[in-house]
Amino acid sequence: MKFPTIIAATFASAALSACATTPVGPEVATGADAYKVAPSISDAKTPESSPIGVGDELSLSVMGEPDLSFAKLVVDDAGRIQMPLAGSVKVSGLSPAEASRLIETKLGERYLKYPQVTINVNTAAEKFVSVEGQVNHAGAYPVNASTTLLGAVSMAQSPTRIAKLSETMVFRTVNGKRMVARFDLNRIRKGVDPDPQILGGDVVVVGFSQLKSGYRDVLQMAPIFNIFLLRF
Repeated sequence: MKFPTIIAATFASAALSACATTPVGPEVATGADAYKVAPSISDAKTPESSPIGVGDELSLSVMGEPDLSFAKLVVDDAGRIQMPLAGSVKVSGLSPAEASRLIETKLGERYLKYPQVTINVNTAAEKFVSVEGQVNHAGAYPVNASTTLLGAVSMAQSPTRIAKLSETMVFRTVNGKRMVARFDLNRIRKGVDPDPQILGGDVVVVGFSQLKSGYRDVLQMAPIFNIFLLRF
């Protein structure tokens, strides 16, 4: 077998390997369903509806009950706040309105009749997104209400040359359930698909292209093949 044939066979083998990728399971949301997991920035969550996180400083008031109202409550490492009667309440992952309703339920079950609870986030702790996979500088980066998927990948110094942009995953916990959404960065870059909002606690993973990797390996081996070709 001549060396040009070897090169062609090597590239063909890489292409075949790329076709044998593991299929995406049904738990991964795609297309319109992906935006149900991670809505576009145009449908972005406002600070009032964003999930409460660990370290957030909250204020809590119960109408007509000054002894149950607090100007400062800090969400602990377990995502909980402590208050009389209601006890330890997990509020992380809930919006302020959802947390208010939860505490209303707890107080109304045994202690108060039709309690009215209002929770506000006074100071939000700094939140981060983890960007992994085929990016040039994987790591954790700070996010705010205007952070998008493209922005998160940009903070990680962009995808590598062997990234599979159509296999960009966003992992997010929604109502206590871990969910995954798949997006195509190429389509988002071109404005075909909207850019999803990224929240603190998200994990972004940029996929790996076996085809690009195989092609790159062939190019790296080409100088070696040229040496043999010159000798033969």
